[in-house]
Amino acid sequence: MNPSRLRHRITFQEFIETTNENGFPVEDWTDFKTVWAMIKTDSNTKYREYYEAASEHSEKIVRFIVRYTTGIDAKMRILHKGRTFNIIAVVNDDELNKTLTIICKEVV
Repeated sequence: MNPSRLRHRITFQEFIETTNENGFPVEDWTDFKTVWAMIKTDSNTKYREYYEAASEHSEKIVRFIVRYTTGIDAKMRILHKGRTFNIIAVVNDDELNKTLTIICKEVV
């Protein structure tokens, strides 16, 4: 992979449950790792609109390609330029431990 194509800075977040000073559980998203990524929005990217309960919804599926790293899973989400993406799947490309393709759905 050409490293110059990794030009977008993204942050992985994980959902953590902790307790506050009063002992009550607190759930929140916390930053896990920030990396450089390539975003694929070519003709293979799916964009779908549908109608549900008299309101219009849209889904945008985006692929992020990053250098291989451990600890990334589908329970996380990605932040990029103020936008949020829920991770659908994490694929180790060709099982070579060189790059990961992360398939996401944008939160609208």
